[in-house]
Amino acid sequence: MTDVNSPKAYKPGEELLFLALGGSGEIGMNVNLYGCQGKWLMVDLGMTFSGNEYPGVDLVFADLEFIEQRREDLIGIVLTHAHEDHIGAVPYFAKKLGVPLYATPFTARLVAAKLEEEGILDQIELNVVHDLDEFELGPFGISYVPLAHSIAEGNALLIDTPFGRVFHTGDWKIDEEPQIGTPATAEELTEIGDEGVLALVCDSTNVFNPEPSGSEGEVLRGLQAEVARHKGKRVLVTTFASNVARLQTLGAVAKATGRELCVAGRSLDRIIEAGQASGYLKDLPTPVDFDTAMSLPRGKVLIVATGGQGEPRAALSRVAEGNHPLSLEEGDVVLFSSRQIPGNEIAIGRIQNRLAERGIVLITDRQSPIHVSGHPGRPELETLYRWIRPEILVPVHGEIRHMREQARLGLATGVPKAVFQQNGDLVRLAPGKPGKIESVRAGRLVLDGDMIVPADGDAVVMRRRLSSAGVVTVAVDARGVVQVDALGLPLDSDHEAFINETRRDVADALAAAQKARADFGKRREAARLAARRAASRWTGKKPQVIVMLASDQ
Repeated sequence: MTDVNSPKAYKPGEELLFLALGGSGEIGMNVNLYGCQGKWLMVDLGMTFSGNEYPGVDLVFADLEFIEQRREDLIGIVLTHAHEDHIGAVPYFAKKLGVPLYATPFTARLVAAKLEEEGILDQIELNVVHDLDEFELGPFGISYVPLAHSIAEGNALLIDTPFGRVFHTGDWKIDEEPQIGTPATAEELTEIGDEGVLALVCDSTNVFNPEPSGSEGEVLRGLQAEVARHKGKRVLVTTFASNVARLQTLGAVAKATGRELCVAGRSLDRIIEAGQASGYLKDLPTPVDFDTAMSLPRGKVLIVATGGQGEPRAALSRVAEGNHPLSLEEGDVVLFSSRQIPGNEIAIGRIQNRLAERGIVLITDRQSPIHVSGHPGRPELETLYRWIRPEILVPVHGEIRHMREQARLGLATGVPKAVFQQNGDLVRLAPGKPGKIESVRAGRLVLDGDMIVPADGDAVVMRRRLSSAGVVTVAVDARGVVQVDALGLPLDSDHEAFINETRRDVADALAAAQKARADFGKRREAARLAARRAASRWTGKKPQVIVMLASDQ
């Protein structure tokens, strides 16, 4: 691994470099860097949500140590679109990085709201790129290329460099019936390919899907048919708040089925506000408030709610628990118009089971065509290869298996070269043979309370250990009196007997250590080992043991 402080540490020369600090090895947390002629360009600055791996933590970020050491050479951050895995880390790192941000209007509005919430909007240069105008940052010429995705203003970037052009897809799909925006046509993308593309840096999420992802037009028809089937029933649809096209669709479905629209979730309110301010959702029916929704006949309201990923504080979870102003009864219907994000299956299942217990009908995209992915399936990837015709394919935005498979697919489809890389692999795209040249630090950070700390730091590691094995505390005062307590061990009715036996074991261990004239550190270690052995003997577990030993012991 390269020492980022060493003289050997990379400063781009007459070359074109690519480095992912996040998003290549996981789906989410996208942070990509391009290096050329002494300068670095960042594309996206995202985050991901925590799982059981980081107890007590909500957000996870890429470790930006590499580029923080080169802030004077970083010339800007260009954001492809407004999903959290592409912009979610901006309010936490933009001030420290201290460079301009660039985004299209809808993305810029959502970013500005995040910066304002953090109280730093006036300290960040946020440039809004209107009408897809081309702009230059150092040796990079940059233009947005609109592509279909599950959010307004999903864009690829066409990055012009002295060594050739890079087509960086961001998140994308092919959609013949997009409900929001106008993606680039096959002819326009073919023309980009005709002009020459050195490298295609491409989304790998759905590479194992043998079918195209499908169109939002199909979802419009599917949702309309499904809602129409449930006459006289209250219908709730949960979807990703950021899916502006889906919100447009649900507004149309409400009108077509004679229902009033009701929206539940602050993130939905923010997206609707930003969308309408950017010229979208103009035909969305004015939502009714919760009280009005509950006073309408059951078959005359369509509720759109957050929480389809099992988030415990979101609207759907509260509805399922019966502690939300909106309520559902037996026979009412919940449509899950979203996919399960890997890792959320248990949380989603918990909410679905709670709803099912109450006799509420659950419908997912496995039963009805009410959702399509925003990422390209295998046939769409092959089509893009034929349009763009890159010299090099660089798979990103996926786990290792996704990126390996896309590299194989690209080569099989006729792309001359494919470079497999993962977070921390510094890749030279040109000149010469493309490939990895160095490894740099690419760890993870977590937002723990109000602090950003290493994901492998003492606090998180200790919390993980405590959650799996419990803790025993040992306190010994200046008189040699031993106190013991245990939390998280499977002792139940044996708790008092365990405490008494452990106190004796610790006292014996300390007496033996004193007799041997052991120093303070060795006496404390003797007490720790005695308590841990007792816990293992009683429970089979090896808990954390905390020893507080008076200094004159």
